[in-house]
Amino acid sequence: MMKAPNFRLSAFLLLFGITFPADAAEITPTRSLTYKSVGDAELKMDLFEPEGLKATDHRPAIVFFFGGGWSGGSTKQFYQQARAMADQGMVAFSADYRVKGRNKTTPFECVKDGKSAIRWVRQHAAEFGIDPDRIVAAGGSAGGHVAACTGVIEGHEEAGEDMSISSIPNAMILFNPVLDTTEKGYGAKNFKPEQQTDISPCHHVRKGIFPTLLFHGTADKTVPFENAERFTKLMQEAGNECVLVPFEGKDHGFFNGSFFRKSNGDADYEVTMKRSIEFLKEHGMLSAK
Repeated sequence: MMKAPNFRLSAFLLLFGITFPADAAEITPTRSLTYKSVGDAELKMDLFEPEGLKATDHRPAIVFFFGGGWSGGSTKQFYQQARAMADQGMVAFSADYRVKGRNKTTPFECVKDGKSAIRWVRQHAAEFGIDPDRIVAAGGSAGGHVAACTGVIEGHEEAGEDMSISSIPNAMILFNPVLDTTEKGYGAKNFKPEQQTDISPCHHVRKGIFPTLLFHGTADKTVPFENAERFTKLMQEAGNECVLVPFEGKDHGFFNGSFFRKSNGDADYEVTMKRSIEFLKEHGMLSAK
């Protein structure tokens, strides 16, 4: 099981060129972009550009989706991670999506928006110096569910979009994600009984899903750790790569850094980022330095 990091971690990160913002309070996106208008909702993505980005580049990209039980949440949750990934050379986005509290929607609309976000980034890759074949979906909790659904769930696309452009990411990084939407997991009350497995990743694993990195606390009281273990087992049995990194004794949301949740500190955040960067390099999503 993952042990709590010690004071040597910061020195290790600096030695290998992995840096994080010195003052989390100063983290702001380069700009915000509208990626989707639907009904009364204008959905934006906050963009974090790497230094020296040119439209002629072919940089990897990553799209983060915030958590909040499909009912609320803020793109600021992943500002710290997005900035860190931009510092590694990626074009990073923190995407808004419709939620029940603001838009009176269901998890199905959340998934549609997640797919729209990945499609939009791929569709506009040439404008932002992005390699359309190196797009990563990432997210935490309900946002982890949205990210997972972009790679696992077939269908549930927004009508009227260009379906010739894929909404499937080339890799996924999931932070204590919702992976089972039945009574065995989280959120069953948000679905009619006959819908409970429609967008439940554990129930749709198949061969051919892109590599996935999964972080989960063993003491998570919101999304059972068993769900992460089961999803990993199902993925591996189907011939897919899925790496589960357990955090011993950690509860839900342990991965949040000090920018979004000051009381957390940055120890667990830094461990997840270090492992995420290793994973991306292993799969050619980032250049090894």
